[in-house]
Amino acid sequence: VFGHISYRSDWELVKVDFRPSFPRECTDDDYESWELTNLQGDRCIMGQQRSFRKRKISSWCIKGRSFTSALTSKVCECVNSDFLCDYGFERSALLKSESSKCFADFWFNPEAPPEDCMLGQAYTSSTGYRKVVSNVCEGGIDLQQNLAQHMCPLIAPKGLQISIREESLTVKPGEDITFIIRQEQGDVLNTKYQVDLGDGFKAIYVNLTMTGEPIRHRYENPGIYRVSVKAENVAGHDEAVVFIQVNPPLQALNLEVVPVVGRNQEVNLTAIILPKNPNLTVFYWWIGSNLQPLLTLDNFLVTKFAETGDVRVTVQASCGSSMLQDSKVVHVFDHFRVLPLKFTKHLDMYNPDIPEWREDIGRVVTRLLAKETNIPEETLVTVVKPGLPTTADLHVLLPANQPKRKRSVTSDKRIAAIKQALNAHNISFFLRGGYWVLVTLADSSSDSQRIGGGSGYWAIVVLFVICLVVVGAFILYKKLPGRNVYAQMHNEKEQEMTSPVNHSEDTQNIIQG
Repeated sequence: VFGHISYRSDWELVKVDFRPSFPRECTDDDYESWELTNLQGDRCIMGQQRSFRKRKISSWCIKGRSFTSALTSKVCECVNSDFLCDYGFERSALLKSESSKCFADFWFNPEAPPEDCMLGQAYTSSTGYRKVVSNVCEGGIDLQQNLAQHMCPLIAPKGLQISIREESLTVKPGEDITFIIRQEQGDVLNTKYQVDLGDGFKAIYVNLTMTGEPIRHRYENPGIYRVSVKAENVAGHDEAVVFIQVNPPLQALNLEVVPVVGRNQEVNLTAIILPKNPNLTVFYWWIGSNLQPLLTLDNFLVTKFAETGDVRVTVQASCGSSMLQDSKVVHVFDHFRVLPLKFTKHLDMYNPDIPEWREDIGRVVTRLLAKETNIPEETLVTVVKPGLPTTADLHVLLPANQPKRKRSVTSDKRIAAIKQALNAHNISFFLRGGYWVLVTLADSSSDSQRIGGGSGYWAIVVLFVICLVVVGAFILYKKLPGRNVYAQMHNEKEQEMTSPVNHSEDTQNIIQG
């Protein structure tokens, strides 16, 4: 006996010896026979009768180490209770007793061949009963007798599946991919499998699903490929299709958006990716602090900003297993003015039509205008538009720390100062190659556009002169994200832009590369 004398004590072991209370060992006269029965009193359990030796209650003796229960068993004849309903069968709902018959369920066809049945083999159809597992009864009733024998027919293929061992439907060009073909039902020995991998590779296989031999392939070119497998025999056919996306990893992503927009005005957000993968890239757009992104298959999104202020726009491009992100800040105003500009055709010859080049041109124009007119640079934004011919918009922002009426007067003075500087040809650039570039208003007969502040277009003539000031020297292009791509693709169109006015002290501030 194990226990504790108190709550604080250790375990205690007490050994009790009952041998003085039992003066002798048991003999055969001290035992009686005991037969095993169930709750209903049946002696045949699992097809046999079993009896045990049991010590009499009146016998006060020790069984001893050599005691055995002396089990005796006798096999019984089979009865209905020794059988259960086979798979696909059940007893009548009204008569759930063991004596009721088993009937096939509505979804089960007892005459149907098994799934692994092949042409030329035989199979037996169930009578609806099966003997209970581990039941050893013999003779008597046999509900499994008269099993019908059938020959396996030619079964049409069914449940054809195509799976990828790498578990990814997206691969890179030149990457190995392994196809595994499986068939749930139907004959496989007499079935042909026509495989089309979508890139011109076609083949016919026999015993493809039985051998489990995989199909290894490699796609060299990007695109979407339709992979199909058709299993066909005389009894019928089945087909499985899967689409494989072959995508090169994304190398660069640039978000293009006008940095200055008006409140409640439509703005176009454009994502430029390299290399271009039409219909294969998903774009996620986050506007401001919204945690729920907008998803598009196109690389652009048209939206509006209802509140003034700075709004951060973030885009993520997902293609296959690669994902890139870019983010820009959009300044939303109630009042500002836009001066549409256009360039002479000579500048188009040096326009690579990439975001970095457009940003550089706009930055140079803004800095030179601010220096010449003494207008704060943060209130001027020049945006060069994509495409050809090369055009731009000059955004003139209104001071935020002045009353509305006074801001309008100040804006008119700044427009006049910009117009005077441009008409005097004080802002000039010279292109390498000997070309002068003249920039004028997109519509010389109209004034500047006023956003949120009323009407009015101002006539303005802009002259850009881009000149090369350092002979035998190269100004390195500034290493910004994505600029290396620009330098590689358009090194033959590189150009240095300097101002002939005080260029000795301002060249490095105005030009970054």
